[in-house]
Amino acid sequence: MTLGPLRHTEGAQMQYSIRTAVWLAIALLAMPASPARAEGPRVEFTPFVGYRVGGKFELEDPAATTSRSANLSADASFGLDVGLYRDQTSFYELLYSEQQAGLSSHDPALRGLDVKVEYLHVGGTALFPQEAEWLVPYLSLTIGATRLVAQGGHYDTATKFSASVGGGLRMPISDHLDANFGLRGYLTLIDSNTEFLCVSNSDGGTCLLRSTGSTFIQGEALLGLTLRF
Repeated sequence: MTLGPLRHTEGAQMQYSIRTAVWLAIALLAMPASPARAEGPRVEFTPFVGYRVGGKFELEDPAATTSRSANLSADASFGLDVGLYRDQTSFYELLYSEQQAGLSSHDPALRGLDVKVEYLHVGGTALFPQEAEWLVPYLSLTIGATRLVAQGGHYDTATKFSASVGGGLRMPISDHLDANFGLRGYLTLIDSNTEFLCVSNSDGGTCLLRSTGSTFIQGEALLGLTLRF
C-alpha cells in the first residue's frame, strides 16, 4: 500500500462541512410551522438503534497485481432523528447516526483498527397515511456530512459530503407514540486518491489508507420509538 503525504486541507473541509450542516439544521428547525396544521403535532423525537452494513475502500497499491480493499465490519448503530412538522403529513428533519466498527484488510497496519462513522444530515420526511391507520409508510431524504474517525492513536478525522434515502413503516402505539421500523442507505462522495487515517509526527506526516474509489456506501436497518408533541 502506498503511503501518501498528509493533506492539511482535511481539517478545513471538515469544519466547513459540519458548520454548513449545523447552520442549515438551525434554519430549518427555526422555521414556523404551517397554521393549517395547528391541531397536529409540532415536533417529534425518534431515538433509534440499528444494524449497519457496508463501507468499503478501494485501495491504491501500485505493487499489487489485483485490486485491494479495506472493509468496515457490520455492526450496531444508534442515533437520533428530530422532526419539525411542516403540515400533518411532512416534516423537516435533523438526523444524527453513529457506528463504530472494525476495519478489515490484508494490510497489517489496518487490521484491528476501529473506525467511528458519523452522519449529520438535514432533510425532510413525507408520511403516507393509509386506510389501515395502524401502519403509516414514510419516505425520508437527507443531505449533510459523513465524519470518519479512527479510534486510538492521533489520526486526523475526515469529513465528506453525503446523502441518504430512507423509508419504512410507523405503527402508532398511542396518540403521541409510534414504533418505527425502517431502512436507510447512505452515499458518501470521495475524491479519487483521497487519503485517510493520516498522522503527523516529528518525521512529517503519513497516511495509512489511500482510496481510489469515488463513493462510500452503507445501509442500515433501524428500530426506533417516535415521541410527538
